[in-house]
Amino acid sequence: MDAGTLYGLGIILIFAGMLVILVAIILLFLSSVKGEGKVRGGGAIIIGPFPIIFGTDKESVKTVLLLSIILVVLLAIVMVMFYLIFR
Repeated sequence: MDAGTLYGLGIILIFAGMLVILVAIILLFLSSVKGEGKVRGGGAIIIGPFPIIFGTDKESVKTVLLLSIILVVLLAIVMVMFYLIFR
């Protein structure tokens, strides 16, 4: 991969992240207008391969735990692929 390809991929990922944030804000707004919204939340801080997970209820914690495990596994796969490609 050359620098131009990596640069383009980085720009695409930034715009994809901004699009996800925009869609989440719109969905949050629509659910609050309907009056169906219930405040729940959770988060994860991933330091190396170890996630630190917190949340307001069990369902949020389970969801964040599942997503953080998937993220750590994907990170390991990408690191192995980069090692095999660039060694």
